[in-house]
Amino acid sequence: MHRPWRMVVRCHGGPDVIVREDFDPGQPAEGEVLIAQDAVGLNFIDTYYRSGLYPAPLPAALGSEAAGRIVAVGPGVTNLSEGDHVVCVQGLGAYATHRIVPAAQVVPIPDGISSEDAAATMLKGMTACYLAEDCIGLRAGQVALVHAAAGGVGSILVPWLRDKGVTVIAHCGSADKAHTIDADHSLHGPFDGLAMAVRNLTDGTGVDIVYDGVGKDSWSASLASLKRRGLMVSFGNASGAVPPVNLLDLSRGGSLYVTRPTLFDYIATAPELQHTAARLFDRMQRGVVKARIGQRYGLDDAANAHRALEARQTTGATVLIP
Repeated sequence: MHRPWRMVVRCHGGPDVIVREDFDPGQPAEGEVLIAQDAVGLNFIDTYYRSGLYPAPLPAALGSEAAGRIVAVGPGVTNLSEGDHVVCVQGLGAYATHRIVPAAQVVPIPDGISSEDAAATMLKGMTACYLAEDCIGLRAGQVALVHAAAGGVGSILVPWLRDKGVTVIAHCGSADKAHTIDADHSLHGPFDGLAMAVRNLTDGTGVDIVYDGVGKDSWSASLASLKRRGLMVSFGNASGAVPPVNLLDLSRGGSLYVTRPTLFDYIATAPELQHTAARLFDRMQRGVVKARIGQRYGLDDAANAHRALEARQTTGATVLIP
């Protein structure tokens, strides 16, 4: 077996701060398992930990999402065995050949789903799941605006919503990306004209809900696109953190609601995690959700993967291969 290695950051900054190092993962303790990983998912949250936007003790081992096979089981673990095909999306340290994680945070992968598909889909797919199913009980016929619809979460959220009968207005940064999205309406271009375009598509009413993972650049356009008593779901900061919010803007916009959720509050317990994963696997097995892997990088080339992601040069999901 090759010596285990991982990608870490010893100081916050740009992609250049990501470095490779050998390490000893050790053996799993009580309630833990050791996974030999063969596919790692790249997510925008990884760039937040690298840059320091989200705090983490240094040196920080990046990444939260990876799939592989269990190679050792710690004492007290009864629901998992060596050789099980699994995925984990919690904690840090996924940018590695091997990783020790709590068994309660591990999800078995059903037959027919590969490690690459799981690593490319789980974090983004479970995010789409809680956005579509748990933030609000959307009904068939309601209208949603999805930002970054060609991205990792967006490309899963759009078909998920349409499977529920929700009318989807997708927005992307370019015409090329917009053409890849199978939505009821697919828009692209600057944010300053977006709200007017959305109003034109909804007979002046606006949308019931906006799913916004872009953040600072799209905030005003998102609020202006909502109908009276509409819900703004701000779940990411791809363009930077949203500036301080004036609550009177919500009143003036029509008694608007705003939530800033995070996936890990929706999968905080093992039953919640398994339930969310089961709903995602159901959509994958029915063909509603597909693993759209647009790019593959070697794990030791993670810096270039981060550069492409932050420059919005990626489409769909990116996986890193150890």
